[in-house]
Parts: sequence; C-alpha cells; structure tokens
Amino acid sequence: MALASHLESLKAKHSELEIRIADEERRPHPDETFLSDLKKQKLRLKDAMAAMPVYRT
Repeated sequence: MALASHLESLKAKHSELEIRIADEERRPHPDETFLSDLKKQKLRLKDAMAAMPVYRT
C-alpha cells in the first residue's frame, strides 16, 4: 500500500507540473529557463514513476 500511495503522490506532483508548464507557456513572454526547469522536474517524476513496480503493472 505504501508504494501505491507514493505513486499517487508522484502522479499528483506530475499533474501540478503540467499545469505550471501550461500556465507559463501561455504568458506573453515565457521564462524559458523556468520552463526548462519545470520540464526537467516533470521528467524526473515520470522516470521515478516508471521505475516503480506498481506503475508497470
């Protein structure tokens, strides 16, 4: 159960990052450095989720 709750937490953080990325991209002059950082964070979360046994089933 702990793995499932951790996975849900990672999914929630991933979704929050998607929203933050979309918000930044909608700005008239998006901060490319900030966007790059957000996208890297999102990718790290995706990698962490993919490495979990619960995610692969």
